[in-house]
Amino acid sequence: MARYTDADCKLCRREGCKLFLKGERCLTKKCSFERRPNVPGVHGAARKKITEYGTQLREKQKVKRAYGLQEKQFRKYYDMANNMKGIVGENMLVLLERRLDNVVYRMGIGASRDESRQIVNHGHITVNGKTVNIPSYLVSVDDVIAVKENKREKEMFKSLKDVKVVYPKWLEFDNTKLTGKINALPQRDDIDLNIQEHLIVELYSK
Repeated sequence: MARYTDADCKLCRREGCKLFLKGERCLTKKCSFERRPNVPGVHGAARKKITEYGTQLREKQKVKRAYGLQEKQFRKYYDMANNMKGIVGENMLVLLERRLDNVVYRMGIGASRDESRQIVNHGHITVNGKTVNIPSYLVSVDDVIAVKENKREKEMFKSLKDVKVVYPKWLEFDNTKLTGKINALPQRDDIDLNIQEHLIVELYSK
């Protein structure tokens, strides 16, 4: 499967907002979006009229890139959301938030979703006591997420004890025991990215 291998910061500049793809760097003065907010490329600073389709496409690309998904994967979540009861756009975002790599990121185990995906891929995470190395695994209410016991002495996990993170209200995490729990399914208000999901629904509905 093809995967983006260029500089992550270019994606934030292309979408015109911070996607927090580089962890703590995004909160410092080193953030490329802060220093060069224009679109990357020779003609990036030029003003261009954006069509309705272009606006919808950019919104879709923004969400895809924030969660680190390819088109086929992203479309799968839209189709799943479309077959659920409720508002399609909100259902889609809730499904994305329930991905295990995103949960690991929200718990502060990984500094970014990309790093969290790698942590899951390498088998460092357990769900209800069983090792799960599938980043797209969808967590459910009352699931217990933890760093695998024989991995807890790794420096990257030991350092979490000194890290202070603001957790979403739908989950909890004990950074001394390196164990967390899903208290409820995420709601639309819990998603902090500036997303206009109705534009994505309009795009896929054409």
